[in-house]
Amino acid sequence: MDIKNDTIIQITEDIRKLIGQSNLDDNEQNIYKLIEDYILSDARMENYSFKVKAVLVRRIYYSVRKDLGILHPLSEDKDVTEIMVNGKDHVFVERFGVIEKVNLRFTSTEELEELIRRIAGRVHREINELNPIVDARLPDGSRVNAVYKNVALNGPSLTIRKFPEKAFSMKDMIGFGTITEEAAAFLNRMVVAGENIFISGGTGSGKTSLLNVLSNYIPKEERIVVIEDSAELQLHEIENIVRLECRNANVQGKGLVDMQQLIKASLRMRPNRIIVGEVRGKEVLDMLQAFNTGHDGSLSTGHGNSISGMLKRLETMVLQAANFPIEAIRNQIAEGIDIMVHLGRLPDRSRRVLEISEIYGYEQNKYLINSLFKYEVKRGLVKNDNQLINREKLLLRGVK
Repeated sequence: MDIKNDTIIQITEDIRKLIGQSNLDDNEQNIYKLIEDYILSDARMENYSFKVKAVLVRRIYYSVRKDLGILHPLSEDKDVTEIMVNGKDHVFVERFGVIEKVNLRFTSTEELEELIRRIAGRVHREINELNPIVDARLPDGSRVNAVYKNVALNGPSLTIRKFPEKAFSMKDMIGFGTITEEAAAFLNRMVVAGENIFISGGTGSGKTSLLNVLSNYIPKEERIVVIEDSAELQLHEIENIVRLECRNANVQGKGLVDMQQLIKASLRMRPNRIIVGEVRGKEVLDMLQAFNTGHDGSLSTGHGNSISGMLKRLETMVLQAANFPIEAIRNQIAEGIDIMVHLGRLPDRSRRVLEISEIYGYEQNKYLINSLFKYEVKRGLVKNDNQLINREKLLLRGVK
C-alpha cells in the first residue's frame, strides 16, 4: 500500500516544525529517532506495515537533513555516475554506462523545486523564473545542471554528474579498454614534448577523464594555469598550478566572469602551459591565441562527432567571437593544434579512443590531417603506418 503524497507532505512539514522547536543540537542520531518515533506513533500511519513506515522514516530524514534530499542514497552509491531527474515522477541513473529508471519519485513539483533551490543556494547560485538555468559544482566535485519548470515543459530538470573519488590513471584507462598501451605511450611522449593537444568527443565519452590523465605527464617543474567552467579536473600531481573557475552573474546581472576573461588573465600569469577544461563558444579564439603564443603543451577539450567535425565546430566558435576571414581562422587552428584525440561511446556503452591524428598544416582549403591511430571494430585502436610529420618540438625537448 502506497502512502498518499499529500500525507507525506503533511508529515514532512510537521516534522520540520518539530525539529525546529526541539533542542537536539543537530545530533543526527537523535533527529533520526525523533522522526522514527513521530511516524510510529502517528495515527495516519496505523494501517501501514512497519516496512512501509521504515521507508518513510528514511525518506523524510533525507528530505529534511541532506543537501540532496531523497536523492542522497543515489549520491552515496559509488556505482552511480549520473543522476537524472525529469520532473517529479521520473528519476534515472547511469551505472557502468547503462541508464536505468529507479523506483523513486518526488511527492510534488514543489519538493523538487525546493531541492534545486537548496542545491543552488549551497553554492551561492540562484534559480527562479528570471534565472531558470543553473550550472554549479557541489563541494564533492559533482557537476550539477538544473532547469526551472518555466522552460522545462515536463517539470523541473536536475542532472548530477558524479566524479570518482580517485581520478583514473592511464593504467585504469588501458584496463577499461579505452586506449591501448601503444597509444598511451604515444600521448605520453606528445605531452612531454609540448605538443598542443585537443580532445574531442560526445557527452560522457571520457574527454575530461583523458584530459586529467594526460595532465599527469606534464613535467613537474612547469607552471600550469587551469581554466574551467565548473571545476572538474583532479590535478594533484602538479605543484605550480593556478586554478581558475568561471562565475555567473548575480541577480542584478553583475559579477560575471566568463572563460574568455579568464583565458586573457591567464596569459599574464607566466604559465608554461594552459589547460582549458572545455570550449563551447567565442572563448575558443582566446584559447587558440594562447596556443599560438608560446604556451606549448597546452590542452583543451570540446564537443564534436569526429576530428573533422570538431575542426568545423572550432571554426564556427571563432566566428562567434570575430568576423575573421575563414582562411585566417583555419590557419590559426592548424597552427595552434598539433594533436587531436577523438573519443566516443560504442553501442555497448563502453568509452573508446576512436582516433588520434596530427594536424600538420592547412593548404588549398584543406586541413592537413595525418591519421596515426584509428579504431577498427574487429581490431580495436590500431596504429597505422603513418609517422609523425612535425617533429620539431620532440627534437627541441629531446623526446625520442
